[in-house]
Amino acid sequence: MHLRRFFAVLKARNLEFWRDKSALAWNLIFPVLLVVGFAVMFGNSNKAEFKLGVLQQAATIDMQSQPFLQTRYLEFVPYADLGQALKKLQHHQLDLLVDFSGKKYWLNDNSAKGYLAEKLLLQQLPDASKETVSGRQIRYVDWVLPGILGMNMMFSCLFGVGYVLVRYRKNSVLKRLQATPLTALEFVSAQVLSRLGIVLLIAGIIYIGCDLLFDFVMLGSYADLLVVTVLGAMAMISLGLLIASRSRSEELTGGLLNMASWPMMILSGVWFSLEGAPKVLQWLADLLPLTHLVAAARAIMTDGATLADLHYPLSVLSVMTVLFLSLSAWLFRWQGDQR
Repeated sequence: MHLRRFFAVLKARNLEFWRDKSALAWNLIFPVLLVVGFAVMFGNSNKAEFKLGVLQQAATIDMQSQPFLQTRYLEFVPYADLGQALKKLQHHQLDLLVDFSGKKYWLNDNSAKGYLAEKLLLQQLPDASKETVSGRQIRYVDWVLPGILGMNMMFSCLFGVGYVLVRYRKNSVLKRLQATPLTALEFVSAQVLSRLGIVLLIAGIIYIGCDLLFDFVMLGSYADLLVVTVLGAMAMISLGLLIASRSRSEELTGGLLNMASWPMMILSGVWFSLEGAPKVLQWLADLLPLTHLVAAARAIMTDGATLADLHYPLSVLSVMTVLFLSLSAWLFRWQGDQR
């Protein structure tokens, strides 16, 4: 690879992006508006329903086994792992955790809803023993932030790479570059690095700006979060390159990019958790790079997970990146398929 040619293409692509003021403004403003909107709509934590964890080995709860389980307006979630359930309780994602077999329950001292749930429980189990935990509340805006940032990255990676390549090919820019000493590897590498730098910079600006407004929960390491962000961005940039590797049609490419992005918006856990969803949907979600990016980033920010805890999503993102890049390099055409 000739570094001078590589950096020339890299510089040209960066200048092209930064000079497009409307695209730059949209990339910065749109995710902020989403965060602010969800903070306003879901910022109030005093909801009417109670969510209680039930410690047991079975994946489903027998609602007839305890009178308390038949109480209306209470949601019961089974947990086999005490540590996982207590972490949910610490972050106010559960109002109370109960073990009926051991006649024991756990409560977050700082949870007003937990206090009320305890009063309801003690009416049925007055002799149950009590333990307390404490921790900062994970608001919906804290939970949804990784999804919003990941979705913004997805659009920037897919459309920012896919449409650029098709436009270059359609306008014969790639045909002219083919006549130069520039190799396909140098050109594609410059596009990947350019888009990666832009995505990381914009995501960083949005996170810092929103954090000043809402003081997001961050229990993990920023270095770990950066690694996850880089891997996730690389996987989606590679997918964008694969989709636009040989097409000359902006309409076809737009359709393919939408076909890739819409399932990720719906099934990748951006807006809601897929816990309890049908296994088929969970299996489909597992095939999408945004699913693993959002899950890993959310685990770092709200659960304090480390890279060692995230070996599965990081491995999947790495495999996807290598696979998509290899296929895009194999299918890449300077002039595209002739119509």
